[in-house]
Amino acid sequence: MGQQNLAGSLAVVVKKSHRHSVCMCACLCVLVYSNTVHKTVFFLCFRMEGEGEYTFPTNTRYVGEMKDGMFHGKGVLYFPNGSKYESTWENGIAKQGTFTFADGLKYQEKDWSYCDGYDRRFYTERCNGLRPAGKSQITDLHPPRAIPDGCYDCGDGFYNPSTRVVTAYTGRFLRSADDQEHEWIVRTCRKAWDEVCGAEPEKSAAARGKN
Repeated sequence: MGQQNLAGSLAVVVKKSHRHSVCMCACLCVLVYSNTVHKTVFFLCFRMEGEGEYTFPTNTRYVGEMKDGMFHGKGVLYFPNGSKYESTWENGIAKQGTFTFADGLKYQEKDWSYCDGYDRRFYTERCNGLRPAGKSQITDLHPPRAIPDGCYDCGDGFYNPSTRVVTAYTGRFLRSADDQEHEWIVRTCRKAWDEVCGAEPEKSAAARGKN
């Protein structure tokens, strides 16, 4: 059955991309072929089958093989921040995969030498070398993002400790932080304001005057 004929008799929604078309039809057990020869995507009994692309409400995209409505076979999850997770899936469960950060750094579960206490360089510094003295990087991204007043940069967005809300760098709501994440962000993440570290000059001068 051709795609145009199916559209004439059924309620069909078609989402087209440069690689293939994904069709959802309001009937059972109908196979709809894509416009390209090398890719076939269809919905069977409202369950995804074959090879295609699925976008979550969070804008995370899955591209790969699916079976009976689940990720099955080889597929990649692309996250909005630019990172990705490549894996072999079995009935919706990742069996073996690799996570790659947005800057290209690959996570290793064992013997991972990145930021191990002995080498504290950012990954971009490893790839491109250190910047001159006085112009050192303070984040993996150079120049760093400007943080809104009263907020923290928690890696995937800005955190407002007053509202306990994390928003994406584009301003979109991401999540509400629980107590554990709030404590971690406040303790470790870059903030919008400067704080005096070590001895305070005024107190130090007053202490010297007493002596």
